[in-house]
Amino acid sequence: MLMTYAKFWNLSEGMMEQIVFSLLALIFLLLLRLIASKLINSRVQDDRRRYHIRRIATYIHTTLIFLIIGSIWFQGIASLGTFLGLASAGLAVALHDTIANIAGFFFIEARKPFRVGDRIELDHVKGDVIDIRLFEFSLVEVGNWVDADQSTGRIVHVPNSMVMRSPLSNYNIGFEYIWNEIPVMVTFESNWKKAKALLSEIGRKHAEALSVGAQEQIRRAARKYLIIAGTLTPTVYTTVKDSGVMLTVRYIVNPRQRRGTEQQMWEEILDAFAAEPDIDLAYNTTRFYTLPSEDEASKNQPIPDSI
Repeated sequence: MLMTYAKFWNLSEGMMEQIVFSLLALIFLLLLRLIASKLINSRVQDDRRRYHIRRIATYIHTTLIFLIIGSIWFQGIASLGTFLGLASAGLAVALHDTIANIAGFFFIEARKPFRVGDRIELDHVKGDVIDIRLFEFSLVEVGNWVDADQSTGRIVHVPNSMVMRSPLSNYNIGFEYIWNEIPVMVTFESNWKKAKALLSEIGRKHAEALSVGAQEQIRRAARKYLIIAGTLTPTVYTTVKDSGVMLTVRYIVNPRQRRGTEQQMWEEILDAFAAEPDIDLAYNTTRFYTLPSEDEASKNQPIPDSI
């Protein structure tokens, strides 16, 4: 049978056998992959754990394809090594970016600068990591035209090689909180000391509890990184600007909760200031001074006493 097909396709009998065995191996591995996927989806309920198991299954499936197909087409380790040596020399030139992405993948898996679920920023692209593959990883974009680090809804695919070329910021590894600041400007005529006391009270109400957990995280992170933490409790700083006194509330917050906590604090700030008649929010103003005209100046001149 094989000899007949070999003559029909003008192939040798040995090559025809290799083609048939390769097709059978691919069909077997494909069925094995489908069975494994069904078992994983039916028995693993946790989404994060299911994702990681599927990734491991994919790596095993890909490795088996290379090993089985390679063993069919290359007889012996020597011939396989010779082929790989010649092929790698050509691929290194023709597929430079592809090889760099594969190297980046192994760097990500070995060094683990980020994991699935982390929020990162790389080459002015910021988002939550949702997938890591051999050539690229994917982010759900945050920021850009949307304020306060909230999602834009776009999925951004980033080549793995970028990890080794650009600075990478991770919002989760080591210390999962960030510092946020709310600038509040009051007029020079306002009772700025009372305003500062109100802001300090509001900051403690919303963020003081987070400083306890943050302090414990810093102790754990200090075992691996040189992290020296200062004061983690909410603080209000005073600065004088052109239009008034600037009071800046500085506090720690989870990156994904920054907009929500800022909204809650601003609403309480507005309510607290509205109840105080001696505190007013400042805004940019322009004052004009008009010189009096000559007629008005002459009218305003004092009349000399008569002798």
